[in-house]
Amino acid sequence: MGSFEVLYQEKNSSLRLGKLVTSSGEVLTPALFPVATQGSVKSLSPQDLEECRIQGVLCNIYHLYLRPGIEVIERMSGLHKFMSYFKPIITDSGGYQIFSLASLKKIRKEGVEFSSHIDGSRHFLSPSEIIEMQFRVGSDVIVPLDECVRFPVSFSDAETSLERTSYWAEKSRDTFLRLKDKFKREPLFLGIIQGSVYPELRKKAVDTLLNLGFNNFALGGLSVGEPFDLRYNIVSLIVEKLPPSSLRYLMGVGTPEDILEAVERGIDLFDCVIPTRLGRTGTAFTNHGKLVVRNATFSEDPSPLDEECSCYVCKNFSRAYLRHLINSKEILGVRAISYHNLWWFSKFLRQIRSAIKENRFGEFKRSFLGKYQGNSD
Repeated sequence: MGSFEVLYQEKNSSLRLGKLVTSSGEVLTPALFPVATQGSVKSLSPQDLEECRIQGVLCNIYHLYLRPGIEVIERMSGLHKFMSYFKPIITDSGGYQIFSLASLKKIRKEGVEFSSHIDGSRHFLSPSEIIEMQFRVGSDVIVPLDECVRFPVSFSDAETSLERTSYWAEKSRDTFLRLKDKFKREPLFLGIIQGSVYPELRKKAVDTLLNLGFNNFALGGLSVGEPFDLRYNIVSLIVEKLPPSSLRYLMGVGTPEDILEAVERGIDLFDCVIPTRLGRTGTAFTNHGKLVVRNATFSEDPSPLDEECSCYVCKNFSRAYLRHLINSKEILGVRAISYHNLWWFSKFLRQIRSAIKENRFGEFKRSFLGKYQGNSD
């Protein structure tokens, strides 16, 4: 059975430490899950993730449904066995991908009809089917189907979208309650809070989910084009409405600045493509800011990516060599910088947890940002 526990709450503050418990292991929070959209964190193996002390990953049920197919994963004894990854896995419902990648969409109360972005084939998915697929692949944390609208969006359109998402949440809850008995397992089930940047809609979303019996929550529809300050006004508003004991998962957010701001407001969990996506283009995260390794200035630089990093890449490869690999389109370059970035982010979250535990988060945040932003490329 999935559960979440607050281990420590700083007095007169939203800062906290927690523990997410799943049948595949425990996650200490705040934590960042790398994105393994199609069952793989791009270019990296499960052993790499273990070495980087990654606590869990996010997979996408929309992509897995289209390829290789839910039936294939079932026949391979579930997603953990299929991936040979045995730590916690969150499966995103795929709502964002359906609305952003798929074409010729027809959205109605019963679900979404769409054309695959892979081959154009037509599909229909209901909120109940989305939940069932996540049970079938053996997900540890399940997220219901939702509609994520981009910024800017009118109040009227955001309200209509929220009404649909709320209806889907109710159908998803009913399906979850039925399937947890059928499958004899109870993953953590998250209600997803939408409503764009409109406070009254966000409040309405929280009230609806609480009335439906949800205990843990994902904050969706943020980091979709809205200004930084507005994003965190909405995060603060939502957190104030949520039960203190609930898990708070901010979806799709993961820059160092975002993580610090969100943790300060009581967010427990993040997922983001940034560490590996930027790694594939030759950008490394360091304590002194982002380093664009492909730039000519590093062509004869014998230094490691980050003097303060102890990962395999920084111990063994120079900036000059990594620049050569990236510019030569060698796979090792992509792997090396992605590996370093995950190592760096994993250490960054451990430092955050230590700072909270030792009541020095404010000092850590100021010191980190002073170094990171003052020297960022």
